[in-house]
Amino acid sequence: MPESRTPVAEAAPETPADAAELRRVAIDLAERAAEHVRARRPEVFGPAGERADGAVRSKAHATDPVTVVDTESEQLIRDLLAEHRPGDPIVGEEGGGSLTGDDAVHWVVDPIDGTVNFLYGIPGYAVSVAALRGGRPVAGAVVDVARAVTYSAGLGLGATSVTADGVVDTLRCSAADEVAMSLVATGFGYGAHRRTRQAALIAEVLPRVRDIRRFGAAALDFCHVAAGRVDAYFEHGLNAWDWGAGALIAAEAGALLTLPPATSTGERGELVVAAAPGIAAELGALLAAVGATDPIPDR
Repeated sequence: MPESRTPVAEAAPETPADAAELRRVAIDLAERAAEHVRARRPEVFGPAGERADGAVRSKAHATDPVTVVDTESEQLIRDLLAEHRPGDPIVGEEGGGSLTGDDAVHWVVDPIDGTVNFLYGIPGYAVSVAALRGGRPVAGAVVDVARAVTYSAGLGLGATSVTADGVVDTLRCSAADEVAMSLVATGFGYGAHRRTRQAALIAEVLPRVRDIRRFGAAALDFCHVAAGRVDAYFEHGLNAWDWGAGALIAAEAGALLTLPPATSTGERGELVVAAAPGIAAELGALLAAVGATDPIPDR
């Protein structure tokens, strides 16, 4: 597998105490936002699929929705972060912002990752919050909203999951050692150009793996790798808020990663990979052989 251009294990020096504190903040922000998302869904979307007026609009593609709850969740995180760490820059999927390569802590936020799942009531959407320093994640939390499970990691501190009733598990990715017997997760973009190419790549990859899964939330895909539920995950065209927290969680659970720079936009379509170490090299070779290591621009 190609070496990550943003190796999470090579972030700027961070003391365990610093990483632990940033992790604590990330968990608090993500869990409180998840509570809001969980409470608001039945208020905005009725049991028969009806929705309140103005609750949903489209972004760059008609198939790519954003809901009023996305914007509420991000604003809540911004307000809470201003209390926890006033002055820290924030980059959010809905509210924007910019990342720099300096040593200041920047926060990247996906207020609802898996908005289409949220829209349809499919239990596979999450709140993702990560702290980056020097363009690399040093702490992060992903909350599976429907299941009320919090995944988190701090640089050098490992990765854990905590259920609503307090059961804590240390995360370790799978012991898979053969791509042909591996369960691989992926995702698809919203633009027809990218989807067409992604479909062609899946047709090449599918016969060479155990099976493919498409869950619909990148942050949770990384957490599934971390927990050993899938053996690897790859996708083109993610932004830093999509992978910031999940990538660190997967890395701290032992996964090997390929990431673009944090400043790279999803429109560029660069490849993201997280894989169990026993299959990382073989999967990387497979992706290269089918042409999946090339970027897939949005248009």
